[in-house]
Amino acid sequence: MKKTSLLLAIGLLAAAQCLHAADVTGVITFQGTAPAEKEITPIKDDPSCAALYPSGLPKTRFYVVGANGELADVVVSLKGMSGKSPGAAAPPVTLDQKGALYVPQIVALQTGQKLVVKNSDPFIHNVHAKPVANPESNQVQMSGGADLIYTFDRPELFLKFQCDVHPWMFAWVSVFDHPYFAASGADGKFTIKNVPAGKYTLEAIHRKLGAQTAELEVKADGAVQNFTFSPK
Repeated sequence: MKKTSLLLAIGLLAAAQCLHAADVTGVITFQGTAPAEKEITPIKDDPSCAALYPSGLPKTRFYVVGANGELADVVVSLKGMSGKSPGAAAPPVTLDQKGALYVPQIVALQTGQKLVVKNSDPFIHNVHAKPVANPESNQVQMSGGADLIYTFDRPELFLKFQCDVHPWMFAWVSVFDHPYFAASGADGKFTIKNVPAGKYTLEAIHRKLGAQTAELEVKADGAVQNFTFSPK
């Protein structure tokens, strides 16, 4: 009887947490002057790639800052949530090769969740995943060829994807063992959905600008936490 009551209490507590799940939102901003981005000059030495940019070469996108300081590509996550990933059931995430660049450059997904890599360019690429905690992979992908599908079993921050055919092409994939993460968009905003009520440590990481943390409490109406980064 006592065991039954205990199980019932645990079930009711879990149900209450789910019932009161809410979103964590915020805005990431950049304060100061961002380092200047540089033209990706090696593109001009490859005729196939250069033909895609008749009006001028693209620039690096290490610091994607908006007119009012909105900072994109910051990966935000709740700490201490490992082991809660339903990644295999989550919708796939897409990484494209377009204009001899990886789009998007910063990607976040869960362990077990599919990463679909496409080649939208009119020429060949090779997709070289160079992780630390997960197995390395290096595959050729023809123009219009079949999508490449990746999954990762272990969490890892900023796992590098590169193209050895076009050595200026990079993307960084962060893998979490839970669903409580997001990446800031061009407007600097992020949303982590359906967070159970409770107290947490929120971490925001930019690949060049480092990491910040903040303590917050998620209540029935959610929680708001902003971050401001400055040049290092």
